[in-house]
Amino acid sequence: MLRYALIFLVVALIAAFFGFSGVAGAAASIAQILFYIFLAIFVISLIMSLVKRA
Repeated sequence: MLRYALIFLVVALIAAFFGFSGVAGAAASIAQILFYIFLAIFVISLIMSLVKRA
């Protein structure tokens, strides 16, 4: 999932470079949403592994 966030980030940067503001904004929003989902899953799995050890 982090891979998709990075792909959308690259797409957003390329689109912004060429002046496609609508595409850049949409791709940046998708990348941001995917990053936060990845971060939440990471924190949950970290907490679950700490609880499992105890």
